[in-house]
Amino acid sequence: MASNHHYKRPHQPHSSSSSSSTTYFYIFISIILLTALFLLSSHNITSYSTVPLAFESGKPIKQYASRHNDGNGAASADCDYSEGNWFYDPTVRSPRYDETCKEIYKGWNCVAGNRSGAAEIVKWRWQPNHCALPQFDPLRFLESHRDISIGFVGDSLNRNMFVSLFCSLKRGSGEVKKWRPAGADRGFTFVKYNLTIAYHRTNLLARYGRWLANAKGGELESLGYKEGYRVDVDIPEGTWAEAPSFHNILIYNTGHWWWAPSKFDPVKSPMLFHENGQPMIPPLSPEVGLDVVLRHMISYVEEKARPGTILFFRTQSPRHFEGGDWDQGGSCARLQPLSPHEVESFFSVQNNGTNVETRLVNEHIYEAIKGTAFQLLDITSMSEFRADAHPSSAGGKKHDDCMHWCLPGITDTWNDLFIAHLSRLKVR
Repeated sequence: MASNHHYKRPHQPHSSSSSSSTTYFYIFISIILLTALFLLSSHNITSYSTVPLAFESGKPIKQYASRHNDGNGAASADCDYSEGNWFYDPTVRSPRYDETCKEIYKGWNCVAGNRSGAAEIVKWRWQPNHCALPQFDPLRFLESHRDISIGFVGDSLNRNMFVSLFCSLKRGSGEVKKWRPAGADRGFTFVKYNLTIAYHRTNLLARYGRWLANAKGGELESLGYKEGYRVDVDIPEGTWAEAPSFHNILIYNTGHWWWAPSKFDPVKSPMLFHENGQPMIPPLSPEVGLDVVLRHMISYVEEKARPGTILFFRTQSPRHFEGGDWDQGGSCARLQPLSPHEVESFFSVQNNGTNVETRLVNEHIYEAIKGTAFQLLDITSMSEFRADAHPSSAGGKKHDDCMHWCLPGITDTWNDLFIAHLSRLKVR
């Protein structure tokens, strides 16, 4: 053992009392050293080993609870929930809701779709580095959010999060009626509490549609453009234009469609940005166009939002395609989270890999919300590890779905984070 290099017991006659004392002293010291070495090696074990690492009844979660949460489960303002590690918890017997929740889109229902390891996905729990992330209590949330409305505005990844919240709340109160605020794709009211949650679908936030060259010509035609997509950077898409004047809490996202060459081919069907009804000349690249759209849309929301509205902008949800992109045979068959080293190989901007869009989009979001009323809901880091949590081939598509998430799954933890941030804002 390693500790043999640190001490050597002298050989002396047993008849001497002083030598016996010395012997007992060295034995005592050796026990202390062995114990210390054992504890140190145990501490350095990572939760990303080949076999899932069980931890004792959630102790890491409880470690900081008294310092960072009040008696009502509200989070203190100094907790950074976005940085931490995933721990495997074998004590999880059942998720907060199951595959029978009818709002779960078929392609995300990994248990019903027989996705390998689907039942294990919810047994990984997120542990922030220096505090505890309170787990969702649907009854407490319903009681504390009576007579309000929550709107999710964004692409299908925000729908992923919306469905997670709905299914969780439905376990707390089954008296639900369908009701869609203006423009919403779907919405529900929990009748007893008069709590409404709704999802407003929008890919770019800004209004866009097909553009074809005019026979009479124009500035874009003179530059050789024949077709593409007109994006009005200063006009919100109609699906959510009324949302700021209706909802008390709003969660926005955008990003995936901005890096979608299959939709917005830079040659065959480019984005053609317009402002005040006129094309922006010279034409903008998608990256620059994203910045302009974010600036206009954030300003629009701040102007139209009801007094006291809480605004969040969610960071980018990572994809986990390996061996190629979605249309190049890429897959995501992993059954456990990535290690920190693997995360970097997936998402490092320097590598310019298949999934690099995640951190590129976030840089635009960080800059856009500086000095605004928006709070950042940072789910990226915790999600980058979870290559195991996508529908994969169980999504029912012709290709592996390595972008959306299984339900139940990681978007449940996103909602834990969202609710913890709401509690933090109340503390302030």
